[in-house]
Amino acid sequence: QVQLVESGGGLVQAGGSLRLSCAASGSIFSINTMGWYRLTPGKQRELVAHITSGGSTNYADSVKGRFTISRDNAKNTLYLQMNSLKPEDTAVYYCNVRGILTTKRNFASWGQGTQVTVSS
Repeated sequence: QVQLVESGGGLVQAGGSLRLSCAASGSIFSINTMGWYRLTPGKQRELVAHITSGGSTNYADSVKGRFTISRDNAKNTLYLQMNSLKPEDTAVYYCNVRGILTTKRNFASWGQGTQVTVSS
């Protein structure tokens, strides 16, 4: 019903930048919150950043000042600009989108994940 397609991951040196995208499509009536999470082997999934429909944002302390989350409501697309990347940012990044379907039922969907690797 809702498909999320992520892109933008890759390999970058420490101090470099990457921009992740997550495009939502399907039977979407409206999107409420959108967020980025990351998963590292041996650790629990961590909320990286979150943005509401009104544009309010919050970030994990570990990425504040380096990462910026944004959304394009016209394109149903979520972004994560990652600057000053560190090796500890290495993880699989997942987008999460919550909203309402055209059937007026709630939905919560996950992207397929994109690998970000930061070399030292």
